[in-house]
Amino acid sequence: MDESIKIALVGVGNCAAALLQGIEYYRHNPEDTLGLMHKELGGYLPSDIRVVAAFDIDTRKVGKTLEAAINAKPNCIMPIWKELPHYGVTVKMGPVMDGVAGHMLDYPDDRAFRIAKASPVDVEQTLRETEPDILLNYLPVGSEEAARYYARCCLNTGVSFINCMPVFIVSDSDWAKKFLKRGIPVIGDDVKSQVGATILHRTLARLFEERGTQIERTYQLNTGGNTDFLNMLERSRLITKKQSKTRSVQSQLVVPLADENIHIGPSDYVPWQNDNKVCFIRMEARGFAGIPFELECRLSVQDSPNSAGVTIDAIRYCKLARDRHDAGSLLPISAYCMKHPPVQMYDHEARKLIEEYINQTPSEAIKEAKERKQPISIKKRLSNHPR
Repeated sequence: MDESIKIALVGVGNCAAALLQGIEYYRHNPEDTLGLMHKELGGYLPSDIRVVAAFDIDTRKVGKTLEAAINAKPNCIMPIWKELPHYGVTVKMGPVMDGVAGHMLDYPDDRAFRIAKASPVDVEQTLRETEPDILLNYLPVGSEEAARYYARCCLNTGVSFINCMPVFIVSDSDWAKKFLKRGIPVIGDDVKSQVGATILHRTLARLFEERGTQIERTYQLNTGGNTDFLNMLERSRLITKKQSKTRSVQSQLVVPLADENIHIGPSDYVPWQNDNKVCFIRMEARGFAGIPFELECRLSVQDSPNSAGVTIDAIRYCKLARDRHDAGSLLPISAYCMKHPPVQMYDHEARKLIEEYINQTPSEAIKEAKERKQPISIKKRLSNHPR
């Protein structure tokens, strides 16, 4: 087993900054487990994650060292760890494609993108030279073409793909078959926060149903001041984002709500909120003897660090799958960490399957690998799963 996990980053924005600063925090505080779902996963610690390549399109980041780019505008995260190492990585120019919303080119705010005057590098060649195990996709919402481009680069170079944004790749059966055929494990799509709007809304929906009540209407509205929220002012880029978040909540209900009775999506961009995301959830339901009741709640979180703990687990689980020569869509970890996985599960069931997989002994993993007909080690356990 390799001693480190080599990753490549697509998008050196707030999420990447929170992830890398968090890794340094736990490297320098090895006894602190607060905020980690697993201190050690498959023999790997957060500090075993090492960046070997990074791509962006903003002139304030392209050509800069990774440690400088992490702190460049438009990033605005609450600082986690200021003394970053010298990564030995220069941020390279990626293809722009549909990665920038039109209104962000001349928006009077330093959160807008400023496209670098540089030619895109050969991404596949860079991946072959730097040899990452995993490519982490942090492209802006709506970057459909660009996300598929990087997925193809992974297919062609044998690099695993963790899709943290809402373009349906890992959850698309055709893409999943391609990664399976190439022997590459992948995780996606659209990362959940550790304790965020989606996981809270899912949990409440499941709670209402398990307690014998009936949800009649619900909404989830979100505001924030980071680049993600500015990007999402262009509503045409939100189709898959709204689908991803809505299906995640609907999956917890035996009978999904009618479309007109559920609304989930971003509400507005509030610049002074910076990386603070505020979520408003309302649920209208009926309980005993049809008596109506309502729930309203407000959640305020630092948006980017809220997904970093989830991503750290996804990275380590994916590397463990590579060590075990598994391939294709990794179903339990996708269901647990992503809003739009290939197979939706109840979160406690996904967690149980994850623990079983992590705790397999080498001999058990080898035996299972020999027995299965295709390299997805939990496939047989999900054959009768309702979701």
